[in-house]
Amino acid sequence: MIKIFNTLTRSKEEFVPLENNKVKIYTCGPTVYDFFHVGNARVFITFDAVRSYLQFRGYDVKFVQNFTDIDDKMIKRAKEEGIDVKELGDRFIEEYFKDADALGIRRADVHPRATEHIGDIIEMIKVLVEKGYAYEAEGDVYYEARKFKDYGKLSHQNLDELEAGARVEPGEKKKDPMDFALWKAQKPGEPAWESPWGKGRPGWHIECSVMSIKYLGETIDIHGGGPDLIFPHHENEIAQSEAATGKPFARYFMHVGYLNINNQKMSKSLGNFFTVRDILKKYDPEVLRFFMLSSHYRSPINFSEDMMQQAKSALERLYNTLYTLEHLEKTAKDDGSIDEAYMNTLLENRERFIKAMDDDFNTADAISVLFDMAREFNINMNKLSRRAIAKTAESMLELGRVLGFFHKFGKAELLDEEIQRKIEERQKARRERNFALADRIRDELKAEGIILEDTPTGVRWKRMN
Repeated sequence: MIKIFNTLTRSKEEFVPLENNKVKIYTCGPTVYDFFHVGNARVFITFDAVRSYLQFRGYDVKFVQNFTDIDDKMIKRAKEEGIDVKELGDRFIEEYFKDADALGIRRADVHPRATEHIGDIIEMIKVLVEKGYAYEAEGDVYYEARKFKDYGKLSHQNLDELEAGARVEPGEKKKDPMDFALWKAQKPGEPAWESPWGKGRPGWHIECSVMSIKYLGETIDIHGGGPDLIFPHHENEIAQSEAATGKPFARYFMHVGYLNINNQKMSKSLGNFFTVRDILKKYDPEVLRFFMLSSHYRSPINFSEDMMQQAKSALERLYNTLYTLEHLEKTAKDDGSIDEAYMNTLLENRERFIKAMDDDFNTADAISVLFDMAREFNINMNKLSRRAIAKTAESMLELGRVLGFFHKFGKAELLDEEIQRKIEERQKARRERNFALADRIRDELKAEGIILEDTPTGVRWKRMN
Protein backbone atom coordinates (compact mmCIF):
# COMPACT_ATOMS: atom_id res chain seq x y z
CA MET A 1 0.00 0.00 0.00
CA ILE A 2 1.51 3.31 -1.11
CA LYS A 3 1.13 6.29 1.21
CA ILE A 4 1.65 9.91 0.20
CA PHE A 5 2.03 12.98 2.38
CA ASN A 6 -0.71 15.24 1.06
CA THR A 7 -0.01 18.96 1.50
CA LEU A 8 -3.76 19.53 1.29
CA THR A 9 -4.45 17.58 4.49
CA ARG A 10 -0.94 17.73 5.97
CA SER A 11 -1.02 14.02 6.61
CA LYS A 12 0.06 10.75 5.03
CA GLU A 13 -2.79 9.15 3.15
CA GLU A 14 -3.26 5.86 1.40
CA PHE A 15 -2.85 6.44 -2.32
CA VAL A 16 -6.00 5.47 -4.19
CA PRO A 17 -6.04 6.66 -7.83
CA LEU A 18 -9.21 7.94 -9.42
CA GLU A 19 -9.15 5.17 -12.01
CA ASN A 20 -8.08 1.65 -11.23
CA ASN A 21 -4.41 1.14 -12.09
CA LYS A 22 -4.10 4.56 -13.79
CA VAL A 23 -2.34 7.61 -12.35
CA LYS A 24 -2.52 11.17 -13.69
CA ILE A 25 0.28 13.51 -12.60
CA TYR A 26 0.85 17.17 -13.42
CA THR A 27 4.00 18.98 -12.28
CA CYS A 28 4.97 22.57 -12.86
CA GLY A 29 7.91 22.90 -15.22
CA PRO A 30 10.42 25.71 -15.72
CA THR A 31 9.96 29.24 -16.98
CA VAL A 32 12.20 28.98 -20.01
CA TYR A 33 14.22 32.19 -19.89
CA ASP A 34 17.47 30.59 -18.60
CA PHE A 35 19.09 27.27 -17.66
CA PHE A 36 17.31 25.59 -14.77
CA HIS A 37 19.02 25.65 -11.37
CA VAL A 38 19.84 22.88 -8.88
CA GLY A 39 16.72 23.65 -6.83
CA ASN A 40 14.58 23.00 -9.91
CA ALA A 41 16.61 19.85 -10.55
CA ARG A 42 15.62 18.41 -7.19
CA VAL A 43 11.93 18.78 -8.06
CA PHE A 44 12.31 17.32 -11.55
CA ILE A 45 14.42 14.38 -10.34
CA THR A 46 12.00 13.65 -7.48
CA PHE A 47 8.96 13.41 -9.70
CA ASP A 48 10.85 11.39 -12.28
CA ALA A 49 11.57 8.86 -9.49
CA VAL A 50 7.95 8.97 -8.30
CA ARG A 51 6.73 8.31 -11.82
CA SER A 52 9.24 5.48 -12.27
CA TYR A 53 8.29 3.82 -9.00
CA LEU A 54 4.57 3.96 -9.72
CA GLN A 55 5.26 2.28 -13.05
CA PHE A 56 7.41 -0.31 -11.27
CA ARG A 57 4.39 -1.02 -9.04
CA GLY A 58 2.28 -1.66 -12.10
CA TYR A 59 0.46 1.64 -12.60
CA ASP A 60 -0.19 3.16 -16.01
CA VAL A 61 1.09 6.71 -15.45
CA LYS A 62 0.27 9.72 -17.61
CA PHE A 63 2.70 12.49 -16.75
CA VAL A 64 2.39 16.11 -17.86
CA GLN A 65 4.94 18.87 -17.22
CA ASN A 66 4.47 22.31 -18.72
CA PHE A 67 6.81 24.99 -19.99
CA THR A 68 5.97 28.58 -19.02
CA ASP A 69 7.05 30.42 -22.15
CA ILE A 70 5.45 33.82 -21.61
CA ASP A 71 5.93 36.00 -18.51
CA ASP A 72 7.66 39.17 -17.33
CA LYS A 73 11.11 37.53 -17.00
CA MET A 74 10.93 36.15 -20.51
CA ILE A 75 9.83 39.46 -21.97
CA LYS A 76 12.67 41.27 -20.17
CA ARG A 77 15.34 38.75 -21.23
CA ALA A 78 14.17 38.68 -24.85
CA LYS A 79 14.25 42.48 -24.98
CA GLU A 80 17.78 42.52 -23.56
CA GLU A 81 18.94 40.06 -26.22
CA GLY A 82 17.05 41.76 -29.05
CA ILE A 83 15.07 38.63 -29.95
CA ASP A 84 11.40 37.69 -29.71
CA VAL A 85 10.02 35.73 -26.78
CA LYS A 86 9.32 32.62 -28.86
CA GLU A 87 12.94 32.39 -29.98
CA LEU A 88 14.07 32.67 -26.36
CA GLY A 89 11.61 29.97 -25.31
CA ASP A 90 12.63 27.63 -28.10
CA ARG A 91 16.27 27.98 -27.14
CA PHE A 92 15.88 27.30 -23.43
CA ILE A 93 13.43 24.44 -23.93
CA GLU A 94 16.15 22.80 -26.00
CA GLU A 95 18.69 23.53 -23.25
CA TYR A 96 16.29 22.16 -20.63
CA PHE A 97 16.13 18.84 -22.45
CA LYS A 98 19.92 18.64 -22.69
CA ASP A 99 20.31 18.98 -18.92
CA ALA A 100 17.25 16.87 -18.07
CA ASP A 101 18.43 14.08 -20.38
CA ALA A 102 21.86 14.15 -18.74
CA LEU A 103 20.23 13.75 -15.31
CA GLY A 104 18.20 10.78 -16.50
CA ILE A 105 14.93 12.73 -16.30
CA ARG A 106 12.62 11.13 -18.81
CA ARG A 107 10.44 13.19 -21.14
CA ALA A 108 6.89 13.79 -19.94
CA ASP A 109 4.08 12.25 -21.94
CA VAL A 110 3.11 15.83 -22.78
CA HIS A 111 5.20 19.00 -22.44
CA PRO A 112 2.63 21.73 -23.20
CA ARG A 113 3.63 25.35 -23.72
CA ALA A 114 1.49 28.18 -22.44
CA THR A 115 1.63 30.10 -25.74
CA GLU A 116 0.21 27.11 -27.62
CA HIS A 117 -2.94 27.15 -25.46
CA ILE A 118 -4.02 30.78 -25.58
CA GLY A 119 -7.46 29.86 -26.97
CA ASP A 120 -8.07 27.34 -24.18
CA ILE A 121 -6.93 29.89 -21.60
CA ILE A 122 -9.31 32.54 -22.93
CA GLU A 123 -12.20 30.05 -22.81
CA MET A 124 -11.56 29.23 -19.16
CA ILE A 125 -11.32 32.90 -18.23
CA LYS A 126 -14.65 33.51 -19.97
CA VAL A 127 -16.23 30.76 -17.85
CA LEU A 128 -14.88 32.35 -14.65
CA VAL A 129 -16.18 35.78 -15.67
CA GLU A 130 -19.61 34.34 -16.52
CA LYS A 131 -19.76 32.53 -13.16
CA GLY A 132 -18.93 35.72 -11.27
CA TYR A 133 -15.48 34.65 -10.05
CA ALA A 134 -13.57 37.07 -12.27
CA TYR A 135 -13.92 40.64 -13.44
CA GLU A 136 -12.47 42.83 -16.17
CA ALA A 137 -10.68 46.09 -15.37
CA GLU A 138 -9.43 48.20 -18.30
CA GLY A 139 -8.23 45.22 -20.32
CA ASP A 140 -6.98 43.17 -17.36
CA VAL A 141 -9.00 40.30 -15.93
CA TYR A 142 -8.69 39.38 -12.25
CA TYR A 143 -9.87 36.43 -10.20
CA GLU A 144 -11.80 37.56 -7.12
CA ALA A 145 -10.25 35.39 -4.40
CA ARG A 146 -12.89 36.14 -1.74
CA LYS A 147 -15.58 34.64 -3.96
CA PHE A 148 -13.99 31.18 -3.55
CA LYS A 149 -14.99 30.02 -0.06
CA ASP A 150 -12.15 27.48 0.26
CA TYR A 151 -9.37 29.90 -0.69
CA GLY A 152 -6.34 29.16 1.50
CA LYS A 153 -7.06 25.46 2.02
CA LEU A 154 -3.72 24.35 0.54
CA SER A 155 -1.52 26.86 2.38
CA HIS A 156 -3.70 26.41 5.51
CA GLN A 157 -4.16 30.13 6.00
CA ASN A 158 -7.29 32.23 5.94
CA LEU A 159 -7.76 35.23 3.68
CA ASP A 160 -6.99 37.75 6.41
CA GLU A 161 -3.63 36.06 7.14
CA LEU A 162 -2.81 35.88 3.46
CA GLU A 163 -3.83 39.49 2.85
CA ALA A 164 -1.32 40.71 5.45
CA GLY A 165 1.48 39.77 3.06
CA ALA A 166 -0.24 40.83 -0.14
CA ARG A 167 0.18 44.11 -1.97
CA VAL A 168 -1.03 45.82 -5.09
CA GLU A 169 1.73 46.31 -7.66
CA PRO A 170 2.00 49.63 -9.54
CA GLY A 171 -0.36 49.63 -12.50
CA GLU A 172 -2.65 46.90 -11.16
CA LYS A 173 -6.36 47.67 -11.14
CA LYS A 174 -7.64 44.88 -8.88
CA LYS A 175 -10.35 45.44 -6.28
CA ASP A 176 -8.61 43.53 -3.50
CA PRO A 177 -4.92 42.81 -2.77
CA MET A 178 -5.76 39.07 -2.79
CA ASP A 179 -7.12 39.10 -6.34
CA PHE A 180 -4.79 37.78 -9.03
CA ALA A 181 -4.42 38.30 -12.75
CA LEU A 182 -5.91 35.87 -15.24
CA TRP A 183 -5.28 38.12 -18.25
CA LYS A 184 -2.93 41.11 -18.60
CA ALA A 185 -3.57 43.94 -21.03
CA GLN A 186 -0.76 44.54 -23.52
CA LYS A 187 1.92 47.03 -22.59
CA PRO A 188 4.00 48.80 -25.28
CA GLY A 189 6.40 46.39 -26.96
CA GLU A 190 4.98 43.24 -25.35
CA PRO A 191 3.77 40.19 -27.27
CA ALA A 192 0.00 39.90 -27.16
CA TRP A 193 -2.99 37.91 -28.38
CA GLU A 194 -6.53 39.00 -29.23
CA SER A 195 -9.16 38.38 -26.54
CA PRO A 196 -12.66 39.57 -25.59
CA TRP A 197 -10.94 42.07 -23.25
CA GLY A 198 -8.52 43.41 -25.83
CA LYS A 199 -4.98 42.44 -26.72
CA GLY A 200 -2.99 40.90 -23.90
CA ARG A 201 -1.42 37.76 -22.49
CA PRO A 202 -2.30 35.20 -19.80
CA GLY A 203 -1.34 35.47 -16.16
CA TRP A 204 0.93 32.80 -14.73
CA HIS A 205 -1.51 30.71 -12.70
CA ILE A 206 -4.20 30.13 -15.32
CA GLU A 207 -1.95 28.27 -17.75
CA CYS A 208 -1.39 25.27 -15.45
CA SER A 209 -5.10 24.88 -14.68
CA VAL A 210 -5.93 24.92 -18.37
CA MET A 211 -3.21 22.52 -19.48
CA SER A 212 -3.80 20.10 -16.61
CA ILE A 213 -7.51 19.91 -17.41
CA LYS A 214 -6.89 19.64 -21.15
CA TYR A 215 -4.50 16.70 -20.96
CA LEU A 216 -5.51 14.94 -17.74
CA GLY A 217 -9.13 15.84 -17.04
CA GLU A 218 -10.94 18.02 -14.52
CA THR A 219 -9.59 16.10 -11.51
CA ILE A 220 -6.12 14.58 -11.38
CA ASP A 221 -4.41 12.25 -8.95
CA ILE A 222 -1.17 14.07 -8.09
CA HIS A 223 -0.10 17.68 -8.52
CA GLY A 224 3.41 18.65 -7.54
CA GLY A 225 6.22 21.14 -7.50
CA GLY A 226 8.57 23.02 -5.22
CA PRO A 227 7.53 24.41 -1.80
CA ASP A 228 7.52 27.96 -3.17
CA LEU A 229 4.56 27.00 -5.37
CA ILE A 230 2.19 26.14 -2.51
CA PHE A 231 1.22 29.81 -2.30
CA PRO A 232 0.28 31.54 -4.42
CA HIS A 233 0.62 29.36 -7.52
CA HIS A 234 -1.02 26.10 -6.47
CA GLU A 235 -3.49 27.86 -4.20
CA ASN A 236 -4.62 29.96 -7.16
CA GLU A 237 -4.76 26.94 -9.46
CA ILE A 238 -7.17 25.26 -7.04
CA ALA A 239 -9.36 28.35 -6.78
CA GLN A 240 -9.72 28.97 -10.51
CA SER A 241 -9.98 25.29 -11.52
CA GLU A 242 -12.57 24.32 -8.93
CA ALA A 243 -14.58 27.48 -9.56
CA ALA A 244 -14.65 26.68 -13.28
CA THR A 245 -15.42 22.95 -13.07
CA GLY A 246 -17.14 22.51 -9.72
CA LYS A 247 -14.86 19.51 -9.08
CA PRO A 248 -11.72 18.93 -6.98
CA PHE A 249 -8.62 19.95 -8.93
CA ALA A 250 -6.21 17.34 -7.52
CA ARG A 251 -6.50 14.68 -4.84
CA TYR A 252 -2.89 14.68 -3.65
CA PHE A 253 -0.50 17.63 -3.58
CA MET A 254 3.20 16.80 -3.23
CA HIS A 255 5.84 19.43 -2.54
CA VAL A 256 9.60 18.91 -2.53
CA GLY A 257 11.72 20.46 0.24
CA TYR A 258 14.04 23.41 -0.22
CA LEU A 259 17.62 23.04 -1.39
CA ASN A 260 20.20 25.23 0.36
CA ILE A 261 23.77 25.94 -0.72
CA ASN A 262 26.33 25.54 2.08
CA ASN A 263 23.51 26.00 4.60
CA GLN A 264 22.31 29.23 2.99
CA LYS A 265 19.31 29.91 0.82
CA MET A 266 20.36 29.90 -2.82
CA SER A 267 20.42 33.48 -4.10
CA LYS A 268 22.11 35.37 -6.90
CA SER A 269 22.80 38.23 -4.48
CA LEU A 270 24.77 35.84 -2.23
CA GLY A 271 26.76 34.52 -5.16
CA ASN A 272 25.69 30.94 -4.44
CA PHE A 273 23.28 30.47 -7.32
CA PHE A 274 24.10 27.44 -9.49
CA THR A 275 22.48 26.13 -12.61
CA VAL A 276 22.59 22.43 -13.40
CA ARG A 277 24.82 23.33 -16.34
CA ASP A 278 27.32 24.82 -13.84
CA ILE A 279 27.32 21.69 -11.68
CA LEU A 280 27.69 19.29 -14.61
CA LYS A 281 30.96 20.96 -15.59
CA LYS A 282 32.44 19.39 -12.46
CA TYR A 283 30.32 16.36 -11.59
CA ASP A 284 28.87 13.43 -13.45
CA PRO A 285 25.09 13.96 -13.76
CA GLU A 286 24.36 10.62 -12.08
CA VAL A 287 26.24 11.85 -9.00
CA LEU A 288 23.92 14.87 -8.81
CA ARG A 289 20.88 12.64 -9.19
CA PHE A 290 22.20 10.29 -6.49
CA PHE A 291 22.80 13.23 -4.16
CA MET A 292 19.26 14.55 -4.69
CA LEU A 293 17.64 11.19 -3.93
CA SER A 294 19.84 10.46 -0.90
CA SER A 295 17.46 12.52 1.27
CA HIS A 296 13.70 12.21 1.63
CA TYR A 297 12.09 14.54 -0.89
CA ARG A 298 10.20 16.56 1.76
CA SER A 299 13.30 17.23 3.88
CA PRO A 300 15.46 20.30 3.27
CA ILE A 301 18.74 19.32 1.64
CA ASN A 302 22.10 21.06 1.79
CA PHE A 303 24.19 21.19 -1.36
CA SER A 304 27.95 21.47 -0.81
CA GLU A 305 31.24 20.20 -2.22
CA ASP A 306 31.58 17.78 0.70
CA MET A 307 28.10 16.35 0.16
CA MET A 308 28.71 15.92 -3.55
CA GLN A 309 32.02 14.17 -2.90
CA GLN A 310 30.26 11.82 -0.50
CA ALA A 311 27.60 11.10 -3.12
CA LYS A 312 30.29 10.47 -5.72
CA SER A 313 32.13 8.02 -3.47
CA ALA A 314 28.92 6.24 -2.47
CA LEU A 315 27.80 5.79 -6.06
CA GLU A 316 31.26 4.50 -6.99
CA ARG A 317 30.97 1.82 -4.29
CA LEU A 318 27.74 0.58 -5.80
CA TYR A 319 29.24 0.55 -9.30
CA ASN A 320 32.27 -1.32 -8.02
CA THR A 321 29.96 -3.99 -6.60
CA LEU A 322 28.22 -4.30 -9.96
CA TYR A 323 31.51 -4.68 -11.81
CA THR A 324 32.64 -7.32 -9.31
CA LEU A 325 29.34 -9.14 -9.79
CA GLU A 326 29.81 -9.00 -13.55
CA HIS A 327 33.31 -10.45 -13.28
CA LEU A 328 32.34 -13.23 -10.85
CA GLU A 329 29.28 -14.19 -12.87
CA LYS A 330 31.61 -14.99 -15.77
CA THR A 331 34.11 -16.94 -13.66
CA ALA A 332 32.08 -18.59 -10.86
CA LYS A 333 31.43 -22.30 -11.04
CA ASP A 334 27.85 -23.45 -11.34
CA ASP A 335 27.85 -26.33 -8.86
CA GLY A 336 24.09 -26.45 -8.43
CA SER A 337 24.15 -24.73 -5.03
CA ILE A 338 20.93 -23.06 -3.96
CA ASP A 339 22.31 -20.57 -1.39
CA GLU A 340 18.87 -20.56 0.22
CA ALA A 341 19.65 -18.31 3.18
CA TYR A 342 21.40 -15.75 0.97
CA MET A 343 18.62 -15.79 -1.63
CA ASN A 344 16.04 -15.25 1.12
CA THR A 345 18.02 -12.23 2.34
CA LEU A 346 18.08 -10.90 -1.22
CA LEU A 347 14.30 -11.24 -1.42
CA GLU A 348 13.86 -9.58 1.97
CA ASN A 349 15.96 -6.64 0.84
CA ARG A 350 13.81 -6.25 -2.26
CA GLU A 351 10.72 -6.14 -0.04
CA ARG A 352 12.43 -3.56 2.19
CA PHE A 353 13.07 -1.39 -0.89
CA ILE A 354 9.38 -1.57 -1.79
CA LYS A 355 8.34 -0.82 1.79
CA ALA A 356 10.58 2.26 1.84
CA MET A 357 9.23 3.60 -1.44
CA ASP A 358 5.65 2.79 -0.48
CA ASP A 359 6.14 5.05 2.54
CA ASP A 360 5.87 8.42 0.79
CA PHE A 361 8.60 7.59 -1.75
CA ASN A 362 11.42 7.38 0.80
CA THR A 363 14.33 7.24 -1.64
CA ALA A 364 16.88 7.68 1.16
CA ASP A 365 15.84 4.42 2.81
CA ALA A 366 15.53 2.74 -0.58
CA ILE A 367 19.15 3.65 -1.41
CA SER A 368 20.28 2.25 1.95
CA VAL A 369 18.79 -1.08 0.87
CA LEU A 370 21.05 -1.08 -2.20
CA PHE A 371 24.05 -0.71 0.10
CA ASP A 372 22.76 -3.53 2.30
CA MET A 373 22.53 -5.75 -0.78
CA ALA A 374 26.08 -4.78 -1.76
CA ARG A 375 27.36 -5.50 1.76
CA GLU A 376 25.68 -8.91 1.91
CA PHE A 377 27.23 -9.80 -1.41
CA ASN A 378 30.71 -8.64 -0.42
CA ILE A 379 30.55 -10.72 2.77
CA ASN A 380 29.45 -13.86 0.94
CA MET A 381 30.88 -13.50 -2.57
CA ASN A 382 33.59 -16.17 -2.27
CA LYS A 383 31.05 -18.89 -1.51
CA LEU A 384 28.14 -17.92 -3.78
CA SER A 385 26.92 -19.89 -6.76
CA ARG A 386 26.73 -18.36 -10.20
CA ARG A 387 22.95 -18.32 -9.85
CA ALA A 388 23.11 -16.29 -6.63
CA ILE A 389 25.62 -13.87 -8.16
CA ALA A 390 23.44 -13.38 -11.23
CA LYS A 391 20.33 -12.84 -9.09
CA THR A 392 22.16 -10.24 -6.98
CA ALA A 393 23.19 -8.30 -10.07
CA GLU A 394 19.68 -8.54 -11.49
CA SER A 395 18.10 -7.27 -8.26
CA MET A 396 20.53 -4.40 -7.75
CA LEU A 397 20.13 -3.26 -11.33
CA GLU A 398 16.35 -3.54 -11.26
CA LEU A 399 15.93 -1.53 -8.06
CA GLY A 400 18.69 0.96 -8.82
CA ARG A 401 17.17 1.73 -12.19
CA VAL A 402 13.82 2.43 -10.57
CA LEU A 403 15.63 5.39 -9.01
CA GLY A 404 17.38 6.26 -12.26
CA PHE A 405 20.83 4.82 -11.46
CA PHE A 406 23.19 2.41 -13.22
CA HIS A 407 22.23 3.22 -16.80
CA LYS A 408 25.89 3.32 -17.74
CA PHE A 409 26.39 -0.23 -16.53
CA GLY A 410 26.26 -2.88 -19.21
CA LYS A 411 26.92 -0.51 -22.12
CA ALA A 412 29.25 -1.71 -24.81
CA GLU A 413 32.87 -1.57 -23.70
CA LEU A 414 35.02 1.28 -24.91
CA LEU A 415 37.52 0.23 -27.53
CA ASP A 416 41.21 0.64 -26.70
CA GLU A 417 41.61 3.51 -29.16
CA GLU A 418 38.63 5.35 -27.60
CA ILE A 419 40.18 5.00 -24.17
CA GLN A 420 43.51 6.33 -25.45
CA ARG A 421 41.75 9.30 -27.06
CA LYS A 422 40.03 10.18 -23.75
CA ILE A 423 43.35 9.84 -21.88
CA GLU A 424 44.96 12.27 -24.33
CA GLU A 425 42.06 14.70 -23.83
CA ARG A 426 42.60 14.44 -20.07
CA GLN A 427 46.33 15.03 -20.38
CA LYS A 428 45.69 18.10 -22.51
CA ALA A 429 43.23 19.40 -19.90
CA ARG A 430 45.82 18.86 -17.15
CA ARG A 431 48.48 20.73 -19.11
CA GLU A 432 46.04 23.61 -19.53
CA ARG A 433 45.28 23.41 -15.77
CA ASN A 434 41.64 22.60 -16.49
CA PHE A 435 41.53 20.16 -13.60
CA ALA A 436 37.72 20.05 -13.46
CA LEU A 437 37.62 18.67 -17.01
CA ALA A 438 40.49 16.28 -16.30
CA ASP A 439 38.69 14.92 -13.24
CA ARG A 440 35.45 14.59 -15.16
CA ILE A 441 37.14 12.54 -17.91
CA ARG A 442 38.72 10.32 -15.27
CA ASP A 443 35.28 9.82 -13.64
CA GLU A 444 33.66 9.07 -17.00
CA LEU A 445 36.27 6.40 -17.68
CA LYS A 446 35.84 4.94 -14.21
CA ALA A 447 32.09 4.74 -14.76
CA GLU A 448 32.90 2.72 -17.89
CA GLY A 449 35.06 0.40 -15.81
CA ILE A 450 38.43 1.94 -16.75
CA ILE A 451 40.91 2.71 -13.96
CA LEU A 452 43.64 5.29 -14.63
CA GLU A 453 46.95 5.35 -12.78
CA ASP A 454 49.23 8.38 -13.04
CA THR A 455 52.87 7.26 -12.91
CA PRO A 456 56.24 9.02 -13.41
CA THR A 457 56.43 7.39 -16.85
CA GLY A 458 52.92 8.36 -17.93
CA VAL A 459 49.31 7.23 -17.56
CA ARG A 460 48.51 3.55 -17.29
CA TRP A 461 45.02 2.15 -17.58
CA LYS A 462 43.28 -1.13 -16.89
CA ARG A 463 39.79 -2.50 -17.03
CA MET A 464 38.15 -2.93 -13.65
CA ASN A 465 37.80 -6.58 -12.62
